[in-house]
Amino acid sequence: MTTATPADPVAHVDDIVSRVSELGTLPEVVARINTIINDPDSDVADLEEIVRHDPALVTRMMKMVNSAFYGNSQPIASVERAITMLGFNSIQRLALAASIGQMFKGKLCNGFSAKDLWSHCIGVGVVARDLAMRINRALAEEVFLAGMTHDIGLLAALQVAPEKLAAVCDKAAQDPRYFCDIEREIIGVDHQQLGAALAKQWQFPASCQLAAGRHHEPDNLDPQQQLIVGLVHVADVLCCQEKIGFNRTALRQRFNNALLGRLGLNQEMIEDTQQRLTALAWSAITIFK
Repeated sequence: MTTATPADPVAHVDDIVSRVSELGTLPEVVARINTIINDPDSDVADLEEIVRHDPALVTRMMKMVNSAFYGNSQPIASVERAITMLGFNSIQRLALAASIGQMFKGKLCNGFSAKDLWSHCIGVGVVARDLAMRINRALAEEVFLAGMTHDIGLLAALQVAPEKLAAVCDKAAQDPRYFCDIEREIIGVDHQQLGAALAKQWQFPASCQLAAGRHHEPDNLDPQQQLIVGLVHVADVLCCQEKIGFNRTALRQRFNNALLGRLGLNQEMIEDTQQRLTALAWSAITIFK
């Protein structure tokens, strides 16, 4: 099954993304949380009122605040205290990530379900966050969300062209080419193109839009853009190597030492994260999946 490159790839991307919007939108609770976050006069009580009406979100939030992920030594029992501990921005990211996760449904390809793809995204998010904590703690949560949403282009393809995406994934198991090359051959566009467009349409943060669109090719970005996307790229490669969920997108990729140097990472940091990677990833997967 092959598809020639479309005459107008941009129009092809726009068509796929518009059809995704017809199939599913982010829940209202995310929009309401965004409104509260952006209101300078809002407080914890306003956010708590919204969160309490989404039991699934409350469950994930309480699991997160009491997990090793945040390292709290004393159990947190109240929603208000959890919001205070996590902070408004973390709640916003948690709600967004949890909502996106519900859209990963069905079979991806032979041997993998859509939930395996979501497990991979969670793994990339938490590993990217771990790396960010070493070099720029202030960016850790932003990097976390960028990692969790980096493959939303595959979500678009899964919803609109599932048979073609399955053919891509199956072929990638044996084909020595990069995953994006196979996508362009069979679908006509790759998941980076789709991811950038979908992240923009859903009004994700700029860093998420950039990571979704460039996580396989961070080397040519401007230095100020490269840090977050580069950390997501390194985490993506590490998670594919360690077979965290669906692992074929970066199966053929390797990060180079020059990129690691620009990011402020060294081999010792990478090896330390690798040793803890599986535990890190699966700890987060139990919260978000």
